[in-house]
Amino acid sequence: MAATTERYFYGTGRRKTAVARVRLYPGSGEILINGKGYLDVFTRGSHQMKVLAPLKATAMEGKYNVQAKVAGGGVTGWAGAVSHGIARAIVASDDGLKPVLKRQKLLTRDSREKERKKVGLKRARKAPQYTKR
Repeated sequence: MAATTERYFYGTGRRKTAVARVRLYPGSGEILINGKGYLDVFTRGSHQMKVLAPLKATAMEGKYNVQAKVAGGGVTGWAGAVSHGIARAIVASDDGLKPVLKRQKLLTRDSREKERKKVGLKRARKAPQYTKR
């Protein structure tokens, strides 16, 4: 896909520590994540559905080529970040689709992050086993 001079719509998506920079180009529906097909990057069906959710909600499947660069986090974070980025890019292309995406909570950034480890504990909340004697 040589889409360097074409007009595109941009959206940034975030989830946990993953950040996705998404570009939507008018096209046939090809989805590239870091230069690879999305089916190669996201092998789980739930991740694939998450990525396609904003396109299905707005009936834009096959109308846009998606090009995303994702960094940080793991595969689940990537899927959430790409989904968020696609939803924001769709709103950039057509503001009238915002209520549809908002209703399905695709424009809301998932704010859940990993809780930090506390001093004296083994993890964020797990305490060492208590011994009486």
